[in-house]
Amino acid sequence: MDIQLNAKIQNPRIILGFPGFGLVGSIAVEFLIDHLTTEKVGRMLVPEMPAMVAIHQKKVIDAISLYHDKQDNLLFVHGINAPRGLEWEAASQVEKLAVQVKAKEVISLEGVGSGDPKGQPQAYFHATDEKTASQLAGMGIKPLEEGIIIGLSAALLSTRDLPITCLFAETASELPDSKAAAEIIKVLDRYLGLEVDYKPLLVQAQKFEQKLKGLLSQSQKAQEMSEKKWMSYVG
Repeated sequence: MDIQLNAKIQNPRIILGFPGFGLVGSIAVEFLIDHLTTEKVGRMLVPEMPAMVAIHQKKVIDAISLYHDKQDNLLFVHGINAPRGLEWEAASQVEKLAVQVKAKEVISLEGVGSGDPKGQPQAYFHATDEKTASQLAGMGIKPLEEGIIIGLSAALLSTRDLPITCLFAETASELPDSKAAAEIIKVLDRYLGLEVDYKPLLVQAQKFEQKLKGLLSQSQKAQEMSEKKWMSYVG
């Protein structure tokens, strides 16, 4: 696994969005990349996973791409395919990237389960930096007091060598949840002062959800076909 960064970036905040519960992280980062002034500056290569890219509007989209918002100095790591089973290695690469660019903070966006499918999604946080925790609590965001975190966020929190902030939004479904993504963007907007209007995400919810659902479905099919092809070799 290797991160290729093709730009000189210093002291950014790194924001991670990978497929997870409700696809909250992926949807939120996809929206921010489209609504901020960003440019693609690299990608993460994962040789251990089947080779895959997506084609969208005649453009190649890597499984894991890096985008930079120069105005706000945000470095987005956007995944349309999660490095399942490789979370520790992925966390190590994110840590190396953070050290390389002298990142101020790593922010991971996630969905968290909710038992109320019709309720307004609530946002929570967990921050390893006490100042950040106080700031978010002062904004009225509740800390996540109980819960199980899995995947890349869990691996990053376990390293304890970086200032990690996890922002969670409740979602009651494993299907794409743009309402939860909008809630997490609202929190991120207040925290970083981005002045991003999250309301278009609610209006365009179906469009974003279908796009990401389609990309992830194609990703899953490509992986299954690759595995079947491999089995035909060894069988």
